[in-house]
Amino acid sequence: METSLLYPVTNDQRTDQKLDGLWQFKFDETKQGVKDGWETGFHDGVSMPVPASFNDFFTDKASREYTGDFWYSRKFFVPSSAKGKALFLRFDAVTHRATIFVNGKEIRSHEGGFLPFAADISTAVHYGAENTVVVKGNNELSREALPAGDTITLRNGKKMVRPFFDFYNYSGLNRSVHLLTLPQERVLDYTTTFELNGQDATVNYTVTTNGDAPVTVSLADADGQVVATAQGKEGALQVKNAHLWQVRNAYLYTLTIQVGDDAQTPVDTYTDRIGIRTIKISGTDILVNDKPIYLKGFGRHEDSPFAGRAFDLNVEKKDFALMKWIGANSFRTSHYPYDEQVYKIADEEGFLLTDEVPAVGFKMAAAAFLGGLNQSFFKGPWLKKLHERHIDQIRDLIKRDKNHPSVLAWSLFNEPDTIDENAVPYFKQIFDESKDLDPQSRPRTFTLSEDDTIETSKVLDFPDFYMLNRYPGWYHFGGYQISDGEAGLRDEMDKWQKAGVTKPVVFTEFGADTEAGLHKLPSVMWTEEYQVEVLKMFSRVFDDYDFIKGEQVWNLADFQTVEGNMRVNGNKKGIFTRDRQPKEAAFFYHDRWNKLPLDYKAK
Repeated sequence: METSLLYPVTNDQRTDQKLDGLWQFKFDETKQGVKDGWETGFHDGVSMPVPASFNDFFTDKASREYTGDFWYSRKFFVPSSAKGKALFLRFDAVTHRATIFVNGKEIRSHEGGFLPFAADISTAVHYGAENTVVVKGNNELSREALPAGDTITLRNGKKMVRPFFDFYNYSGLNRSVHLLTLPQERVLDYTTTFELNGQDATVNYTVTTNGDAPVTVSLADADGQVVATAQGKEGALQVKNAHLWQVRNAYLYTLTIQVGDDAQTPVDTYTDRIGIRTIKISGTDILVNDKPIYLKGFGRHEDSPFAGRAFDLNVEKKDFALMKWIGANSFRTSHYPYDEQVYKIADEEGFLLTDEVPAVGFKMAAAAFLGGLNQSFFKGPWLKKLHERHIDQIRDLIKRDKNHPSVLAWSLFNEPDTIDENAVPYFKQIFDESKDLDPQSRPRTFTLSEDDTIETSKVLDFPDFYMLNRYPGWYHFGGYQISDGEAGLRDEMDKWQKAGVTKPVVFTEFGADTEAGLHKLPSVMWTEEYQVEVLKMFSRVFDDYDFIKGEQVWNLADFQTVEGNMRVNGNKKGIFTRDRQPKEAAFFYHDRWNKLPLDYKAK
């Protein structure tokens, strides 16, 4: 089974053809697909765009809320020239699990809806002819899977998900599908680490191939001039007068890996763009290239009208334009890994991101809109299987994203139940097993919900820095009580300060739901005026505590959630609307963040 997660490139040895477009699509509520031979292909489904979530293309509720098995099918042509090559289908994401068939032959299955996988189809295809690829997907939730939830059956026989998380369970082929031709002997993976030596830098590298042919690695600057070359699968590239990758001032080099002893006709070539930079935590400082930084930005979602959770380059370009305008320098991939193209844009634009695995919903009593499942999440029969999937997805997350200069840290959980002693062994296992996965040894962390404080949390020794999600002014002490909300938040920060906190604290969620265009004087909850009042309150608190080294407001834009009496067509905490128009709060942050220096609070 192919384990390489390198992003596809096209050159003399490799080709990448996207199979995006309209596929045939079917629901399989009664699991008749296997019985009726759907794995060989079908033509009586509905046309479904790929990449896209299937949900919002339907006008009947049973289809939009569909839970269970679903199928995609399409034909693709394999030219005769591909003979002798290794042939793969790469799926950038199928939510949440998939089985792949080619010409009726089962190729492989995959669990996890936000990370890529490849299927070797070399022996299943017909060359010089059309072939059929079929995907059997499933979007059910369980406590044994990431993200966590339940799947229930209504009295009418329809299945329904009950997520333990506050975003909509958009499903389907949410990202691109690639047909890859690769050389038989090829690059499978590479890693880089960096050392800064005055004006110079050392780029240490390791290359993994599936053969014994010699390897040459070179580094070219932004003008295409080769600045360093080395031989071997492990080595070091010495870069004189190195241009460092800086926050909001990115510089990228091109790394080229060649396999074979003939530079004119190599066996394989793989190129990627990398940034030379270091990341460290020192006391309560976050250091990039040994200089302190202050994080300004957002929690985000891959969410937009029509296509749901599908990657849309137009939406992504707009989001980065808005983040640059507002003065942001960072975001968290809440609450799952994003499409790889997001990281490439962040690399180019100089944004830092906290890369989060989809370990969300590990706290069953947290949200009132779930009905309060009052039992310990970390004391259940699902933990063994959950752990296997959790660490497997952490491995793939780090393997996929480890060479992106934009990745600041790995977030291993979002708002888990950490006040329960039963959480401690699970956390120890996850942190122990993930310790050596990243060659760059980036910080590892997770977000703490409002129940999980410096007094109550049992796992505060594990993260390298703290990420706090706090909602005074909204979920409690809302409206005219906001002054008590501020006082309570200051009381909590005073406790952190008194305890002598020795790690940075970053606020990764805070805010207030706001209906765009709703105004009232004096303000009331849900108005644009009140949202600004809440955000100003948080800003006052942030400015008064030196150990707070970042603010990432929830959320960049409004996004879709499950139905509920706490939500009016989704979560409205966005600083921008779902169609990316500014609320009044956007202008507040534009003024604030463009004035705050990158090294704000540096001593």
